[in-house]
Amino acid sequence: MQTIDPLSAVEITQDKPQLSVVRDRQIRDLAAQPGWRGRYAQRLCLIDWGVGLVASSSALLLRFGAYSIEPFLWQYLLLTLLFPLAWIAVLALNRAYEPRHLFVGTDEYARVVRSGIGLIAGLAIISFAFDLRLARGYVLIAVPLATVVDLSARYVFRQLLHRSWARGERLHRVILVGHARAVADMTQRLRHESHHGLGIIGACLPPGPGGEVTAGLPPIYGNFDDVAAAVNLSGADTVVVLSCPEIDGAALRRLAWQLERDEIDLIVASTLVDVAGDRTTIRPVDGLPMLHVEHPRLKGSARLVKAAFDRAGALVLLTLSAPLLAVVATLVMFGKGGRGPAVFRQERVGKDGKPFVLYKFRTMVVNAEARLPELRNLNDTDGELFKLRKDPRVTPVGQFLRRYSLDELPQLVNVLKGDMSLVGPRPPLAREVAGYPADMRRRLVVKPGLTGLWQVSGRSDLSWDESIRLDLTYVENWSLVMDLAILARTVSAVVRSSGAY
Repeated sequence: MQTIDPLSAVEITQDKPQLSVVRDRQIRDLAAQPGWRGRYAQRLCLIDWGVGLVASSSALLLRFGAYSIEPFLWQYLLLTLLFPLAWIAVLALNRAYEPRHLFVGTDEYARVVRSGIGLIAGLAIISFAFDLRLARGYVLIAVPLATVVDLSARYVFRQLLHRSWARGERLHRVILVGHARAVADMTQRLRHESHHGLGIIGACLPPGPGGEVTAGLPPIYGNFDDVAAAVNLSGADTVVVLSCPEIDGAALRRLAWQLERDEIDLIVASTLVDVAGDRTTIRPVDGLPMLHVEHPRLKGSARLVKAAFDRAGALVLLTLSAPLLAVVATLVMFGKGGRGPAVFRQERVGKDGKPFVLYKFRTMVVNAEARLPELRNLNDTDGELFKLRKDPRVTPVGQFLRRYSLDELPQLVNVLKGDMSLVGPRPPLAREVAGYPADMRRRLVVKPGLTGLWQVSGRSDLSWDESIRLDLTYVENWSLVMDLAILARTVSAVVRSSGAY
């Protein structure tokens, strides 16, 4: 019996699985881009060399001046030329060029920071061991400058890569292995989140008679025994094995042996939901790899540091934005179609389910809450959240404020009061919380945030389930580095005004 997948126009043989011919043009385009990861690492190495040279040259000029004629200056000229090579070597020792640490996540940036600390420590040890009199000012300028500039350069270089991913270029060419429903779900999720760089070009399903055709499946290349041949036919460079009982430890080991000949990446998708890598550790027990999952950091000294960072940051931002706040308040009070108070107060639910009063610049007409029932059936989002892309209650000034999230600035006062954090889950309304299932209440164990993963991942364009998943991801995997990364991404999200309405 043969059936045709209507979504991919790929023939699927269910009684006697055989490899099928891929006809999708996008899939062929994906398969025509091999070797880009090696070129990416090479260009990254060239960027690091340039960063090292700029940092060491700047340190030479700032420490000794442009017209210095000191007799030992030639030694520092030599050090200036050797510094970029030392910087690259330290980065390589910290595995900052390995593909598994590049492209996504914060691991790459953490390794750059560790490289900077390690280089300072190494220079100090060498200076002491060989009695070298290195100018401390030179070292204290060169290494921190190289670290900061390299972080910025790598971030910009990664953003260029993410833009090419969004255009369907230089993606990892992925074959999914698993059951139809799991394959369809993973395909939908990865295609929705293009910043991961995983392009699904096909799948291998279990052998045996198939049931109803599952919507959303990529092209099917055969069954679990055909994975290696599917990789060769499609030009894939990555195989992702989803959780399924048919692929046990022995079968997975045999698959790894088949793929290692062509250096194909093998990824085993864990059943853990939204748990970051730094919370998991592989611990071998009698030859069996046991995955140890640490509890999320919800208390302790790190949270005290976060609270101090939140309040200090809110105070600084309020001070710097005071003139802007005054201008916006004036526009809101006397703007066309929306005369009235500048600040809108609304009760929201905070940490541990405690209510608090949230402050925002008013973006709607004064009687907006009274008009909500007549607009309820026009909701543009699913779930408990109510949003309209063209809400008639929004004033002209309010549209501008929402586009660039300026209406959120008064929430800095909430952060100073301790009701909110700079980064955290979206502050929900009481009626939203009333509809939460038990596991969704997990997002209430931390303070809500002025910004968060939901803010930098699409804001109102996200579905209800997706926004909740992002909030839970933040709660489970919080770190100060994640907060800093989200704050940096917030600037870009606000400038693009993506999902703002």
